[in-house]
Amino acid sequence: MPDHQAVVTLHSRVGDRRRLWKAAIKWPMYSVAVMPVLLAAGFRLGAGLPVRWGQGLGFLLAAVLLLIWENLSNDLFDAETGVDERGKPHSVVALVGRSRPVKQLAMLALLGGLLLMLLIAIRSSLAVLMLALVSCGLGYLYQGPPFRLGYQGLGEPLCWLAFGPFATAAALLVIAPATDVVPWDAALLLGSGPALATTLVLFCSHFHQVEEDEAHGKRSPVVRLGTARAASLVPWFVAGTLALEWAPVLHGDWPLTALLGGLGLPAASALIRLLRSHHHQPERITGSKFLALRFQALNGLGLSIGLSLGPWIGSPVLQPG
Repeated sequence: MPDHQAVVTLHSRVGDRRRLWKAAIKWPMYSVAVMPVLLAAGFRLGAGLPVRWGQGLGFLLAAVLLLIWENLSNDLFDAETGVDERGKPHSVVALVGRSRPVKQLAMLALLGGLLLMLLIAIRSSLAVLMLALVSCGLGYLYQGPPFRLGYQGLGEPLCWLAFGPFATAAALLVIAPATDVVPWDAALLLGSGPALATTLVLFCSHFHQVEEDEAHGKRSPVVRLGTARAASLVPWFVAGTLALEWAPVLHGDWPLTALLGGLGLPAASALIRLLRSHHHQPERITGSKFLALRFQALNGLGLSIGLSLGPWIGSPVLQPG
């Protein structure tokens, strides 16, 4: 092989490997870890209440570490069942070539996240640590043996619970003055809609790997329903998200600016069109979860900003109860 061809081949391989690592890291996915504390801050600012920013930053870092643990653990668990062998060349386990270093990194992220969560819980409420542990437990139930509830199609409700009431309640506790009263009413009101948008990201991640999932006994909702019926549910995820977020506006509890959650609608519209036309073409819809993620991020960011603007327009957020 001529020298210039060898150089071109080497650069091509390096470029391919970089792209695979970029896909493996999935940095845009970490918006789902950021969102609970961002929403909690917008909610408290909108109600004219103080925010403990240092606590919020610590919670954000801990949430990112715990999500790193969950993502790495899911790669490990999928490697055990073989579901990633063909359909996921960007699995961290596949890229590293061995599971042991990945397992060690996952455990380090878990311990770091829980230790940081303990430190901020000591300064607010130990309920924060309990809520974080419950969320981690739900994450383990999703893919971890012997449960593997995601293989039974139950990953989506587990995702909603973890990123909805539990994560939102923890975030609200962390940035408020120290108290042992868990704000369940506020957490359900604030977290239900954005958590449904987060659940949509997980739902859309199944579309391009139906054959692999079915071959390895992973009965995701998309496998159970078929891609056409599953695609028809995506508009309902979007409508449900906005309905849960806009109902408090119509009731007069949130300011009109909370309608800024609609910033995610263009991404949602593109996602709906893509899946409606190409739901049966895996190579065309591999990016569908990133469109869902864009909807989730813009929706949550818009809602947070909209809530925080309430006092500026003379319409502060009303506390539930």
